[in-house]
Amino acid sequence: MSPLPKVIESKKKIRFQDCDPFNHLNNGRYVDYYINAREDQALENYNIDFFKTIEEEGLGWVIANNQVCYLKPVFTMETVVIESQLIGYSLKHFQIEMRMWNADKTILKSAAWFTFVPFNLRTNKVQIHQEKYTKIFREVLLEVPEKTFENREMYFRGRQRNKA
Repeated sequence: MSPLPKVIESKKKIRFQDCDPFNHLNNGRYVDYYINAREDQALENYNIDFFKTIEEEGLGWVIANNQVCYLKPVFTMETVVIESQLIGYSLKHFQIEMRMWNADKTILKSAAWFTFVPFNLRTNKVQIHQEKYTKIFREVLLEVPEKTFENREMYFRGRQRNKA
């Protein structure tokens, strides 16, 4: 069996209804694009079907925290590449970094960190991760050198300036 990929990605087209009057992706809609992409990526790459897990196990993951930085505008009908990777986890959380690029991945448009907690809908409580999930986490973990989102944002902004 081949190893699971640490960085997973998918393409999305930015839709008119998600944009503001300036033809830019609305700030509030970035989260929707990121979460939808991660759901699709987890199913395709790790065989984790979030909705099936909720139905069969009563287990879902809720967002406990998210941070987004907007580096370059994303426009109506633009195709973007959304990458994601697991950057940290514990018994009761996991943290994902996501990046939104232009179609050929030469311009980083946005980056985000999401922290999720496993929530049991049957007991209505946060629970620890099941071993089948921590096994995947151990295999795909790809930490980043920056330990705060603010430092990570500064790193990305510095890379953008150096390219210009």
